[in-house]
Amino acid sequence: MHEALPKTRRLVECAMFASVAGLAYFLSNSLAIENYFSCFFPLPIVISSLRWGLEAGRKTMVATVLLLFTLSGPVKALTYLLMHGVVGLSMGTMWRLETNWIVSIIICAIIRAVGACGYVLVTSFLIRENIFQLITVNIHASLTYILAAAGVNTIPSMDAIYVIFGTLVLLNSGFFVFILHIIYTIFLTKLGIKPSLRLPRWLGKATSS
Repeated sequence: MHEALPKTRRLVECAMFASVAGLAYFLSNSLAIENYFSCFFPLPIVISSLRWGLEAGRKTMVATVLLLFTLSGPVKALTYLLMHGVVGLSMGTMWRLETNWIVSIIICAIIRAVGACGYVLVTSFLIRENIFQLITVNIHASLTYILAAAGVNTIPSMDAIYVIFGTLVLLNSGFFVFILHIIYTIFLTKLGIKPSLRLPRWLGKATSS
């Protein structure tokens, strides 16, 4: 009886976190306010991972994707998985293992960037348009115009454009993940989960004050 109780609590909490994440994403997407609340979508997976382990976080992510698949269809479910689900699972994994913040941010940023590229590929397939090509062509045209306005008679190669594009995606993902680390740390500290996190000194002093 005593052994079954923790398993039941874990199952109930995983289902609760999955329903909260799925419904929050579904309603935000339906009301076109997804961009304002996107930083909170991975949070239930992170909390589940910290409270009950990596397996619970993975189950929460899968349950959320299945719920969104039922409510909104495969496109929205796949979008959540690529843009938020894997980020939440990776962040929960890093924090559960008490990984250093720098390592956690780098790994989560790379995963976020890969997920964003996967999202672009899925969107390109659905609309029958190469979005990557459109982005790189626009970057090439803008950079050529800027160089010409600055008096530099150089046309950047496409390899340089790809490097710039990849760098911008990684920087954007890194900044997003860094903000998530700060917001989640403050929120989880208020919930009493602070001992599971290895905080930087400056943030540890800020949260303890």
